[in-house]
Amino acid sequence: MLQLSYIRENKEDVLKRLAIKNFKDAESIIDSILKLDDNRKLAQRQADDVKAEANGLAKQIGEMMKSGKKEEAETLKLKTTELKQHEKQFDDQLKAIEAEIQKLLVTVPNTPNLTVPKGKTPEDNEVVNEVGVIPVLHDKAVPHWELTTKFNLIDFELGVKLTGAGFPVYKGKGAKLQRALINYFLDKATSKGYNEVQVPILVNADSGYGTGQLPDKEGQMYHCQVDDLYLIPTAEVPITNMYRDVMLKESDLPIKNCGYTPCFRREAGSYGKDVRGLNRLHQFDKVEIVQITQPEKSYETLETMREFVCSLLQDLELPYRTLKLCGGDMSFGSALTYDLEVWSAAQQRWLEVSSVSNFETFQTNRLKCKYKDANGKTQFAHSLNGSALALPRIVASLLENNQTVDGIKIPKVLVPYTGFDFID
Repeated sequence: MLQLSYIRENKEDVLKRLAIKNFKDAESIIDSILKLDDNRKLAQRQADDVKAEANGLAKQIGEMMKSGKKEEAETLKLKTTELKQHEKQFDDQLKAIEAEIQKLLVTVPNTPNLTVPKGKTPEDNEVVNEVGVIPVLHDKAVPHWELTTKFNLIDFELGVKLTGAGFPVYKGKGAKLQRALINYFLDKATSKGYNEVQVPILVNADSGYGTGQLPDKEGQMYHCQVDDLYLIPTAEVPITNMYRDVMLKESDLPIKNCGYTPCFRREAGSYGKDVRGLNRLHQFDKVEIVQITQPEKSYETLETMREFVCSLLQDLELPYRTLKLCGGDMSFGSALTYDLEVWSAAQQRWLEVSSVSNFETFQTNRLKCKYKDANGKTQFAHSLNGSALALPRIVASLLENNQTVDGIKIPKVLVPYTGFDFID
């Protein structure tokens, strides 16, 4: 959530940046917020004036009672009662205005970094680099959903029976490959100074609000209505919320956490090959990296996090490319996002496997996550997160890109984790 003071002091810049995100009615909403804030300030002054007058009368009443002027004191008491009624009216008015301001503020997306490309669709994203050699497969190569059936790695139909579409059952070497990737990703993250945490996969509404999933995005999450809890769409939510309502010291920063969780997303996909097999699931496994750091260091941190994710893809010997997302393809809360995509050789297309984002103060403002700098000044930290990595499309690309006429080769870096180097 944007800070109201920032909007007021930088209105034109805010509007300029929101235009990059193609945010409709930006000027109208910003003007409404600022007008409401003017009304809030006026109501606050009026409330303060009434309180000051009531406090002055209370002092006079006390002096009159001491001097025996009881009748005059009783008259002033009536006036004090009237003032308290006015005070309550102003307080109620203030609460109503503040609620209206909050209602509008949560509809405003984060302002993007000025380096974010303008555009409306994924086709407008900027290709930063492309790394690796696109593999050439043998003539009988098939997509991963056929490979998983052939080698009994994943049972999609059994998942439909147990739950529904988008909830696959991993079996045998398929299940071991999943576990191997999770352990490998966690080991690599901890070797880079990330602290591993194991967090709940159910969160309350406050946590959903803290990282920007709520309000207005309830439809994207599975909701346990009896307990009013939400299944997490990403480990970003509980890990970042660990610092909700926390005052940090500058010496605490940067805070680096990583964690593995299953993730749950209700998002509906279109039909066809784009959502077939592992391309889009309602439940999937992911290792997440999260950092909380000083504002002046957050973009350097973003690049470091992106480079770390790239190193994982290089270790897995997967061809990949980096995209800087355009304004129209960015998430609601992000100020700058890089997507990492791997090449799916059998499908002949790029598959997104990671998003690495800087949220600046957008989340920390909601979380009330602050720190005291070297001068003792309190300010909001910056939050960043990234997928390192999401498993389904990694598995899809590993299976497709490494298939041979005899079976599927396992990348060398994973063999110590899988215990096998070939699937046949």
